[in-house]
Amino acid sequence: MRKRSFSIIVCALLTISVIFGTVGIAFADEAPKAKNGLSKLEDLNGKNLGVQTGVLYEDLIKDDLEGEEWYYYKMPNDMIPALESNKIDAYLIEEVGYYAQRYQHPELIRMEESPGYCDFAVIVGNNDKQDRLFAEIQEFIAAKKADGWLDSLYDYWVKNWDPNTCEIKTIPETTGENGTVIIAIEGGYEPFSFESNGQFSGYDVEFMMNFCAAYGYNWDFQAMEFDSIAPGAVSGKYDFGMNIVVDEERAENSVLSDPYYRCDIVFVLESDQGDESGFIAKLQNSFNKTFIKDSRWRLFVSGIGTTLFITLASLLFGTLLGFAVYMLCRGGNRLANKLTDIVCFIIDGIPTVVFLMILAFIVFSNSHLSGAWISVLGFTLIFGCGMYDMLCVGCNAIPKGQYEASRALGYSDSQSFFKIILPQAAKHFLPIYKNDMVSLIKETSIVGYIAVMDLTKMGDLVRSRTYDPFFALIAVAIIYFILEGVLTAVVSQVEKKVDTQKRSPEKILKGIKEVEW
Repeated sequence: MRKRSFSIIVCALLTISVIFGTVGIAFADEAPKAKNGLSKLEDLNGKNLGVQTGVLYEDLIKDDLEGEEWYYYKMPNDMIPALESNKIDAYLIEEVGYYAQRYQHPELIRMEESPGYCDFAVIVGNNDKQDRLFAEIQEFIAAKKADGWLDSLYDYWVKNWDPNTCEIKTIPETTGENGTVIIAIEGGYEPFSFESNGQFSGYDVEFMMNFCAAYGYNWDFQAMEFDSIAPGAVSGKYDFGMNIVVDEERAENSVLSDPYYRCDIVFVLESDQGDESGFIAKLQNSFNKTFIKDSRWRLFVSGIGTTLFITLASLLFGTLLGFAVYMLCRGGNRLANKLTDIVCFIIDGIPTVVFLMILAFIVFSNSHLSGAWISVLGFTLIFGCGMYDMLCVGCNAIPKGQYEASRALGYSDSQSFFKIILPQAAKHFLPIYKNDMVSLIKETSIVGYIAVMDLTKMGDLVRSRTYDPFFALIAVAIIYFILEGVLTAVVSQVEKKVDTQKRSPEKILKGIKEVEW
């Protein structure tokens, strides 16, 4: 009986193991499917689809779909949370980008049917070096295609992509005798250009480093929003722009190199086999990737410094500019007042990001002025206009009798203004000043469009590596909130100092001799 029972138990265990093993094998062999049931291009008719701004991939498929709605995102990785939250049903991206994303998000799958492929070229900046640089980049691409170096570079960074091991093994040495070339990259797009241990790395970065070494240039990589790369190069601000999709219109209006790589375009879907790890584990992993790994907290610190510099410099110069213009106009000079009104009307009517791009890519396109200083100049003009309006409102709120009485008491014009009018006017305009200051801090978050590595841009670079927006966005929001709170507290203290109604009796009676009755 014991032998029989033992045999039954063994058989039962073997049967269970076979059943579960078979089931496991069946599940392992079964390809994951899209949770929304999409499998063919025709299934995308009438769906919400995502694509990155400026890549033009949607032009490959628009004629084959009907009733679809396109949503545009500034970074490829921004489309992942949009897909997972059902804001879009699928998104379009190049195949190499999909494989990099899937490494961090295994729940993503691609649609087998591809809408086509794209060639990618280098755009050459429209400046006095254009002809020479174009000839050299063409020669370099042809030579590296012929000797197989481009193929091996593509295999290393794209086909065998592993974020834990892929890095530039050897940085080529360059003599730099021919000067420096400025190279516009996205800076947040694996495996082409991304931040790694405080430096830029990736396919595009290694490609351009070797080009610069071959032709005796130093390199200066400038990270920015993708849709700012081509305009910046066309304006001549940058010598090269990377990862530009080749199409007829762009080829007519700009100087593009021969393609330096080609890849398929694919639609990305969310599979029905999501991430099953626990909430706490996800949170810990997200925190580690955002701040601890590769000491990425240093990026946030660097971004805070840049944001503070732009904000404080713009506040100081803008306040001085607005005050100086008001002093020129307060005497009633018609020409000065008319010119000031026109300038303020123009600046106030242009969206801030457009105004900064005009300064960077048109006004200072051939200047070596950095993006940070261009930002300071732009925000100084914007805040200066606001300061001028504040002074007009505050000083006009003071009755004219105050000025006339001070003049009758023997005060000069400047003494009347600084001792009588301005202290009273400050009570009226400082609350507005405080609000405009908060708005200025928040508006500096757009300077990434002109290649400034501020707090927001650093958060974007971290998100581009972690493929996880939670902690990066929360951290950026909290830091902005703290900066706003600190600066607001400082202005509030000044506001209390100038408000006579909030002075203590001791300060009110300061300088007055009390007489006992």
